[in-house]
Amino acid sequence: MEWYLLIGVLLIGMVLVGTLVDRLPATPAVIYLLVGALVGPWALDLLRVDLFADAAILEHLTEAAVVLSLFGAGLKLRLPTRDPGWWIPLRLAFGAMALTVGAIALLGWAALGLSFGAALVLGAILAPTDPVLASEVQVRHAWDGDGLRRNLTAEAGLNDGTAFPLVYLGLGLLGLHSLGSFGVRWSTVDVVWGIAGGLLVGATVATLVGRAVLWVRRRYAHAVGLDDFLAIGIVAVAYGAALAVHTLGFLAAFAAGVAVRRIEHREMGDDPHPDARAPDDDAAATHRDHAPAYMARALLEHNEQFERIAELALVVVVGALLATVEVPLSALWLVPVLFLVVRPLSVAAALVGTRAPHMERWLISWFGIRGIGSLYYLAYAIQAGLSGQQARDVAGIVLAAIAASIVVHGVSVTPLLALYRRRRSRAEAVAEGDARTAG
Repeated sequence: MEWYLLIGVLLIGMVLVGTLVDRLPATPAVIYLLVGALVGPWALDLLRVDLFADAAILEHLTEAAVVLSLFGAGLKLRLPTRDPGWWIPLRLAFGAMALTVGAIALLGWAALGLSFGAALVLGAILAPTDPVLASEVQVRHAWDGDGLRRNLTAEAGLNDGTAFPLVYLGLGLLGLHSLGSFGVRWSTVDVVWGIAGGLLVGATVATLVGRAVLWVRRRYAHAVGLDDFLAIGIVAVAYGAALAVHTLGFLAAFAAGVAVRRIEHREMGDDPHPDARAPDDDAAATHRDHAPAYMARALLEHNEQFERIAELALVVVVGALLATVEVPLSALWLVPVLFLVVRPLSVAAALVGTRAPHMERWLISWFGIRGIGSLYYLAYAIQAGLSGQQARDVAGIVLAAIAASIVVHGVSVTPLLALYRRRRSRAEAVAEGDARTAG
């Protein structure tokens, strides 16, 4: 009974205060976290979750949330596969992420007394930025041309997958995952095939399904409606197929979203606002000219509904978990070091030689949001066999980092993005004035 009441009150409450929350200098996730702490063992004790006993349930719930968010992130990116706009996200997802994992692993091993395998798992859990909680700094629609939002969206879409091989490596050093002789299996299967195969499977599945749906709609005016089923169906088949052939399913989910958007881009061309200009009526779904944009928009809208529900439920769970996990006070210094030192230095190193503006680099460094993806990796590691005091220490640090990220990034996002927009507008005005003078 309590669960029904809790869920109902939360959902209705967010509808009633949704406009008010939008006016606050904080993201909704901050409110969800506070609600979770309130309904958890610290206060009302209506929601009691045990991270270790309930690890399997948490793994599946967070897995579904991350997969849907990755698919949505891909759908928002209207970039051709060979566009130079991918260069910075790739550097962030591979370079900055690997540097962050290495730095956290060294700190965990040298300063916290963790074994190197456990420290590497900790680094791999904390390194990827989160696609679920980063909606405030991600692109809002396919024609959003803001470089900062695009880079953060693409990074979050990629690095939740590229972190997985390092999780495997850490678990392998603990004897919980097969690395093969001299790491051959890990480097070939988990890294090379896992990354390349995941991207290939996701893109192929989504392209085939998307093209088939468009063909049926245009030719026979069937397969119209139930776009929420289509969204879940595409991402589920892409993710399941990727796992079936032992590739990285997270990358497949992201690639599936990018592929669906790529179908629309190829058919609609360089129209700067394709989704916005497609009619809303059902006839647009079967119209030769509007069908691709209609499908992309419908899939994204339905996917975002699922994302919002998942965000609310899982951040509330994080708030409740804080009361049941022992946070090692002697290790809390690692959280500000991650946000203020490791992430900025890793981003700076990864972006050497690029033309990203200074303000954009700084904001990319700051908005390395940790959230549901990290909770998934934590639950996955526990399910894989991470146990004992090391597991409790890792869990405490990870949950502290997630909670801190929700609060500090959630509170800072509105003023920092407002500052960014003002500076960008001034720079554009100056550039326009210079152009007129030169003309």
